Amino acid sequence: MLGAFVNAFKTPDLRRKLLFVLFIIVLFRLGSTLPAPGVDVANVEACFTSASEGNQAGLFTLINVFSGGALLQLTVFALGIMPYITASIILQLLTVVIPRLEALKKEGQSGQAKITQYTRYLTLGLAVLQGTGIVALARSGNLFGSSCDLPLLHDPDSIVQFLITVLTMVAGTSVIMWFGELITDRGIGNGMSIMIFTQVVATFPGAMWTIRQQSGWRTFAIVIVIGLAVVAAVIFIEQAQRRIPVQYARRMVGRRMFGGSSTYIPLKVNQAGIIPVIFASSLMYIPALMSQFNQDAPWSGWVNSHFVKGDHPLYMATYFALIIFFTYFYVSITFNPKEVSDNMKKYGGFIPGIRAGKPTEEYLGYVLSRITLPGALYLGLISMIPLIAFVLINANQNFPFGGTTILIIVGVGLDTVKQIESQLQQRNYEGFLR
Repeated sequence: MLGAFVNAFKTPDLRRKLLFVLFIIVLFRLGSTLPAPGVDVANVEACFTSASEGNQAGLFTLINVFSGGALLQLTVFALGIMPYITASIILQLLTVVIPRLEALKKEGQSGQAKITQYTRYLTLGLAVLQGTGIVALARSGNLFGSSCDLPLLHDPDSIVQFLITVLTMVAGTSVIMWFGELITDRGIGNGMSIMIFTQVVATFPGAMWTIRQQSGWRTFAIVIVIGLAVVAAVIFIEQAQRRIPVQYARRMVGRRMFGGSSTYIPLKVNQAGIIPVIFASSLMYIPALMSQFNQDAPWSGWVNSHFVKGDHPLYMATYFALIIFFTYFYVSITFNPKEVSDNMKKYGGFIPGIRAGKPTEEYLGYVLSRITLPGALYLGLISMIPLIAFVLINANQNFPFGGTTILIIVGVGLDTVKQIESQLQQRNYEGFLR
């Protein structure tokens, strides 16, 4: 992997693209540390420190990770990339339900451009909702729960300041979308994925140093060793796939013979990616979020003791079950065995030993259901690592080696390196042919 980056910097075109990506990342991180207007920076830092030490900031852990720690510090880019992720997931799910969106998806590049435009509009709408909710919690003093009672805004009673702060955060989300599209067009890799990667990696050093301060060097070394093993296991599973062989019959078109080739359908073990973890985490935050608005109710105390910190067995069991459910759910809507079978039959393809049509559809469904089980268990186990670490070594829920953090780092890293290597191979082949 390091060799690919070294060779890329030796190539002038790729070097310009990589430097452009680094420049956008610097601007991105600068906006993630710039406070939003009207925010009392000293009080926010004091509340954030006390909440982190007491592990009381678990309600917005996932959003805070995707914002690189900017959410709980109320910066310009406090909402991070989370509204765009949510909007993309919603549009992807609606594509299966709404015929108009499904037709746009099949139109190719023009239809995809239209779906991208809808995603942008939905992102801004979600950013307004999330920004209003976050600033309202900061205004009422409930953003950090009961761990801090300091005013987070200079003038909490001012409606104008409230609207300016929300508008600034929404504008920050728009700038993040623009940064991601710039990286996709002029840089290397998927811009939004690199934005997510940047924000997640930004929290990594702080989380590791917190473990060293709380548990000492011995536990720190053990965490490093376990983390490397987890990274190796994640890379192995992310690369694993079941290849279903497909053969295409020969056919005559005029005087020429076409077809007769052999290929395969790659079914990844982790076909759903990180989406089930995001779905499950979002659902688990709903009862905790509702309890913040009615803390005097009896059910609110029960929710706070079982679902806020994340160290209760009921929380872990529910979280694990939701991940397995959403893995099967997401795979079922993104991979359609009937559509794949019809396309194979249309172009004269068949699976050796399996008849075309309905038998092929049933065979693909059977293989997919069998291979999804280890993928779902894998996602559940990886996501449980931060919760287990929270119990064993009293680490906060931003534990670096596990959950969404390690899945994003490995997934985006592998994809970016593959794109760099493919561009290097293209340039080498051009030089060879000349």
